Amino acid sequence: MAKTKSSMMGLPMQMLIGLALGIVVGMFVDSSFANTYIKPFGDLFIRLIRMVVVPLVFATLVAGAAGISDVGKLGRVAIKTLVIFLLTSAVSVIFGLVIAKMIDPGIGITLSTEGLKAAQVNAPSFVKTLLEIVPINPMEAFAKGSILQIIFFAILFGFCLNYMGEKGKPVYHFFDIVGNIMIRMTLVVMNYAPIGVFALMAAVVAQHGLAVLLPLMKLIIASFIATALLVIVIYIPLVMFVIRIPVSTYFKGIFEPWLIAFTTCSSAAAMAANLLASRRLGATNSIASFAVPLGNTINMNGTAVYMGVTAVFAAQIYGIDLSIGDQVIVVLTGVLAAVGTAGVPGAGLIMSTLVFTQIGLPLEVIALIAGVDRILDMIRTSINVVGDSTTALIVSRMEGELGSEPFEEEAPKA
Repeated sequence: MAKTKSSMMGLPMQMLIGLALGIVVGMFVDSSFANTYIKPFGDLFIRLIRMVVVPLVFATLVAGAAGISDVGKLGRVAIKTLVIFLLTSAVSVIFGLVIAKMIDPGIGITLSTEGLKAAQVNAPSFVKTLLEIVPINPMEAFAKGSILQIIFFAILFGFCLNYMGEKGKPVYHFFDIVGNIMIRMTLVVMNYAPIGVFALMAAVVAQHGLAVLLPLMKLIIASFIATALLVIVIYIPLVMFVIRIPVSTYFKGIFEPWLIAFTTCSSAAAMAANLLASRRLGATNSIASFAVPLGNTINMNGTAVYMGVTAVFAAQIYGIDLSIGDQVIVVLTGVLAAVGTAGVPGAGLIMSTLVFTQIGLPLEVIALIAGVDRILDMIRTSINVVGDSTTALIVSRMEGELGSEPFEEEAPKA
């Protein structure tokens, strides 16, 4: 007899067991063995997940845009989504700054930065950033997985398809079916998730161990507490009073994408699962298909927290006092840096140099943070994906459509 969704050995529980076993195994194998024989199973999981992302995003966005006959509604959805992204990112940087100031992660650290080098990243101009949203060659955007460019092309394609009226119906139905096929493929791929989670965690623990965490434990704790408080103080009230669904239902629903992001350190790898989770929790297809892929590119709340924490850490390492003006610059630059951070492992560390440069902090401290950045990356990336699904649910509620499209995912009967 097939297992029910309430089974204790459902996919979320299997993934949690894989996570725990990975930590245990990683403590007893060396990094060479883990990277050679265990990590490839985790890499396979990431490749499988990322394989479905582009066709899933494109097909669902085209169908979503073509399916909204009211152009004004799409405009409202876009504005609400972007405003929520910007506000939550700004609040996230402030959380990072405040908590780091309370914990003082850089006070008492005697690690030397002499001889350490870090590459500086220059922020692209605002005009260039806007121009690069438009793909010169859509096929190149598909090949490179440039999600923001794919989103732009998909929405424009969907708009034009909408204007075709009845003539465009067959194409609309085609993309609707393709989107459903990609959702089915995602569900198939997710059956491999427990093995992938196990392999990735075993490799991380084997490579970094526990010893590397000790010198910078206060930095890790500050980042964890700031991120946890962001969830408690901001997300949970939003769930209770704006989205208005049970908190337990919310956390159960976002567990899978959260765990994928936590173990892979890639919000792009978690995007397909996050889209499914958002729809299960009640977000409509069109809103989830817009908010989640877009948020994957420009809504990085966890990364924003990280920017604030690391800015305070770096300043304290060098005995620099951050003025109110400096902290305002950290908030503004942190939001912009979070917007420009790619959904791939380690991108947040590179982009933090933008914040450091703006307030005159030495970039050499980046090399110190790099030692534990994998742990920090797990924390920030997992919250990035939570912010995307939460936004989709908020906008669906604001549009009066939350729960209006029950999500069917059972396999069709033969």
